[in-house]
Amino acid sequence: MTNSLDLARRFADLHTPAAPLALANAWDVASARLVEAAGAPAVATTSAGVAWSLGAPDGDALARDRALDLVARVAAAVSVPVTADIEGGFGADPAGVAQTVTGVLAAGAVGVNIEDGSRDPADHAERLAAARAAADAAGIPLYINARVDTYLRGLGDEHTRLDETLSRAAAYLRAGASGIFVPGVTDPATVAALAKGIDAPLNILVGPGAPGVTELGALGAARVSLGSWVAEAAYAVVRRATEELLSRGTYGTLADSLAYGELNGLLKG
Repeated sequence: MTNSLDLARRFADLHTPAAPLALANAWDVASARLVEAAGAPAVATTSAGVAWSLGAPDGDALARDRALDLVARVAAAVSVPVTADIEGGFGADPAGVAQTVTGVLAAGAVGVNIEDGSRDPADHAERLAAARAAADAAGIPLYINARVDTYLRGLGDEHTRLDETLSRAAAYLRAGASGIFVPGVTDPATVAALAKGIDAPLNILVGPGAPGVTELGALGAARVSLGSWVAEAAYAVVRRATEELLSRGTYGTLADSLAYGELNGLLKG
């Protein structure tokens, strides 16, 4: 309990625009160990990468117990705070979300992402409130990163989308969220408007073509995440290596691979 309290407080303190928390999302123990070994102050999971690695599509299709087992394995393998992407909460109702959060905390994680997707914002606020109540009952200041999917889903025009995002963010914060995650937007002016209008740390999803971490921090973002990009890149290597092997009988795709001994040694530690 003491360790979880310390990790939760440390994780919350990492969210600052002065030096945004930069997360290269992991999906298994090996990727989590690599992220930690590279110097990351925290490890975040990607729900898509986790689902794919376990043979399920992303989007609330993975069974809760399988997701929690993965979270437990990752949390046990690293010494830094772990935050778990739990999609919509792996529950049909607020009580189900609370059950998931209780399991996440038992697994050793101190943060979660919970997405609203196509849910009614008022209903989703109830799910977030249930998550907060479960964390309070466990005595852990869980960092609840409430994902707002207005930009990801392209709702409305630019003006109404911003207003809707700010409205949802305010409702989710009242329900107990710690921070707000708005994927699907990296435009500097919009990021700045979101940071100004949201009274909590702002998380931005980044990838190729997005502004750099320092620039996003100057705009007000306190956290940047690679999301599923790293897993997608890893699986792209699998496909390229296979296509090269089968079509040309060569192996150049693997030239920059990690050394066997390095990766094996990392997992022995």
